[in-house]
Amino acid sequence: MSSSTLVSRTRYAVAENKLTLLAAILFALLIFCAIFGQMLAPYGPLMTNESARMQPPSWAHLFGTDALGRDIFSRVLIATRLDLGMAISAVVISFVVGTGLGAIAGYWGGWVDAIFGRVMDTIMAFPLFVLAMGIVAALGNNVTNIIIATAVINLPFYGRFARAEVNVRRDLAYVEAARMGGNGAIRILYGHIVRNILPTMLVQASLNMGWAILNAAGLSFIGLGVRPPTPEWGIMVSEGASFIISGEWWTFVFPGGALVIAVFCFNLLGDGLRDIVDPRRRT
Repeated sequence: MSSSTLVSRTRYAVAENKLTLLAAILFALLIFCAIFGQMLAPYGPLMTNESARMQPPSWAHLFGTDALGRDIFSRVLIATRLDLGMAISAVVISFVVGTGLGAIAGYWGGWVDAIFGRVMDTIMAFPLFVLAMGIVAALGNNVTNIIIATAVINLPFYGRFARAEVNVRRDLAYVEAARMGGNGAIRILYGHIVRNILPTMLVQASLNMGWAILNAAGLSFIGLGVRPPTPEWGIMVSEGASFIISGEWWTFVFPGGALVIAVFCFNLLGDGLRDIVDPRRRT
């Protein structure tokens, strides 16, 4: 797809669906907070103030304070980098590994495809969040292992899709022409076939980002993710949930709202990307 075609389809997607524009704005806001959140935060994320415990939202504390007197706005802002970082890292790993292995299985078939299929079936046989819990519990609950667990449970989404797409395309005319032109199998696979399925795979990656964020936050919520007092959305929702009955709603609403916005953003962004890469769209 040429740059002019990409720009034209992007304009068309935004014009047809204003939610795509909203998704782009939210995405830019999330990236901005992830990069500059540390500098913009009015308070340190770990700074406690006994005299300011459980204060509701005010000009001094926009999102209120928690049970230790920490500023929730600062913690939500700074947590953006960690939550997005974990999700992006996990999605990139699962995207690269899953697409690579799925493409190999789809192109060569035979015993390679059989082994790949059994491994993917084994992963999919477990409830994915339960499998992530088991991996983190076995390896230890730190950021690296959360990324590994999230990447593992996402592998089938990319592996199966890449395997199916390559399997369909490996005998098409343009692939046969590449073979007759003297291209090797690896060059044909990744230079001609995989590059043609990448746009659709990127749409899947965008949709998968929301799930990866929820998975990382969910692990933290149940105590198997990032450890307190590190600012992280899942931890903050977990800590705030204990104050629901007593009426301190701000302790969980704002961290939970950040999660909702992030997931909403990437789901909408996936829809927009799908419109952009769809060859049936006007150029």
